Amino acid sequence: MKFSVSGRTAATGVVAAAVSTVMLLTTGSTAGAAPAPAAPDIPVANVKAHLAQLQSIATANGGNRAHGKAGYKASLDYVKGKLDAAGFTTTVQSFTSSGSTGYNLIADWPGGDANHVVMSGSHLDSVNAGPGINDNGSGSAAVLETALAVSRAGYKPTKHLRFAWWGAEELGMVGSRNYVNGLSTANRSKISDYLNFDMIASPNPGYFVYDDDPAIEKTFKDYFTGLNIATEPETEGDGRSDHAPFKNAGIPVGGLFSGADYIKTAAQATKWGGTSGKAFDPCYHRSCDTSSNIDDTALDRNSDAIAHAVWELSS
Repeated sequence: MKFSVSGRTAATGVVAAAVSTVMLLTTGSTAGAAPAPAAPDIPVANVKAHLAQLQSIATANGGNRAHGKAGYKASLDYVKGKLDAAGFTTTVQSFTSSGSTGYNLIADWPGGDANHVVMSGSHLDSVNAGPGINDNGSGSAAVLETALAVSRAGYKPTKHLRFAWWGAEELGMVGSRNYVNGLSTANRSKISDYLNFDMIASPNPGYFVYDDDPAIEKTFKDYFTGLNIATEPETEGDGRSDHAPFKNAGIPVGGLFSGADYIKTAAQATKWGGTSGKAFDPCYHRSCDTSSNIDDTALDRNSDAIAHAVWELSS
């Protein structure tokens, strides 16, 4: 069951009706500027299909998708193939860390104002200990499916859309730091928003929103309010994921998180369900972070929230 469809549909209908009524009363018609297009629902089955591919890649390559290992490069090739077929312009950036070559994948959607870039990213690498399906297959798969939804919709945003999958995050945000450090001052200033998604389907999930840029934070909080889901500020991963290099460079950042090895409180379990006294992700950085270490509801809701923010901030 899709938890986001009815909430979004109802909210969209109310807003559309209100706009039409006001225009009819003031102008006698509903003619005028069209409202910004609503984001499509992101099929959670599609996101899970990407996760299944990442699990298969890890299984075939020593059980992980870590920096410098064959599983990472195979993961990048999988994502790139999907984006190339969907009409994105993709760029693979290489860097060296811990004696191994690492890779970032950047995908640009044609069109939109190149002086105002909305960028969404996630790290694609796992730790050596396991396949990293929640950390961070979940964010990587949801960002991929959002990008593919942009293509399916033939979306023509006002701002330029860019998506990224980072290498060597688990070694200290190496890939994203390399990318940001390589940007000229002028190109840094063109990124109006950077959205980060690192662990969004924890098996005992919370709903955490980065409290960095107020406008981005409000976009996510308003979405979850429309679903009657309370959120909390994200603190566990602050400065520990790929938004940090962007934030340090003065670029507005935001994002979503479902929790790692912090313990869910009784109040949080009352608010969100799940089990109090247990970690949000008991398999964090462990071999058991497999395809079975995913909460489908959190994956569904957060994937839809990503698409909502991409459409909202780029229109």
